[in-house]
Amino acid sequence: MANSQLLDIFVIAMVAGVILFRLYTVLGRRTGHERPPQENYRLSGNPPVQPPAAEDNVIALPGVKRPETAGEASDPLARALLDIKLADRNFETEHFLSGARSAYEMIVTAFAKGDRATLKPLLSNEVYAAFEGAIGAREAARQTTAFTFVGFKDAKIAQAALKARIAEVTVAFGVQFISATSDATGTVIEGDAKSVRDVTDVWTFSRDTKARDPNWTLVATSGDLP
Repeated sequence: MANSQLLDIFVIAMVAGVILFRLYTVLGRRTGHERPPQENYRLSGNPPVQPPAAEDNVIALPGVKRPETAGEASDPLARALLDIKLADRNFETEHFLSGARSAYEMIVTAFAKGDRATLKPLLSNEVYAAFEGAIGAREAARQTTAFTFVGFKDAKIAQAALKARIAEVTVAFGVQFISATSDATGTVIEGDAKSVRDVTDVWTFSRDTKARDPNWTLVATSGDLP
């Protein structure tokens, strides 16, 4: 009976040994298709984390001013208008041109009438002196000017500059008006009372960007006056 039990144990041990040997030969052998070790740590359903590309390492810093583009750097007028805008936050190109057109019509009409009171606050001292001298000479010669402002054909900014705190903007006006100057006898000596004239005037306006007064002053002119 004991011999029978020993035989059974021996057979079972041999079978177990064969099974363990076969498991070792299968599990212990590398086929070349195994997953890389790092894949064992990947979360199911999540893609592998890739290292950032070189360009992704650049971090945009807040508050850093954008560099000028080639177009901005090569356009001195745009650069000057931007400088004026930075010095005077209320400056807007279209608003300025609207005011310049109104000032132009007011000034040429006042000059034709000899209206010194209207001209005085709109002109620099030098320009006012020139205008007042022309008005005085016309009065001394007993000449009169009949003037009708027809309208603007164009008005555009030609130049601009910021000198310390003083802004200067030059505007080219394309205008139409009717003007005729007569002598003491009523004879027309200049212009035509029935003809519309096309005129181009280039005027420069100036303003202290730190001043409370928002008005611009005419500091230089070139072109035809009525």
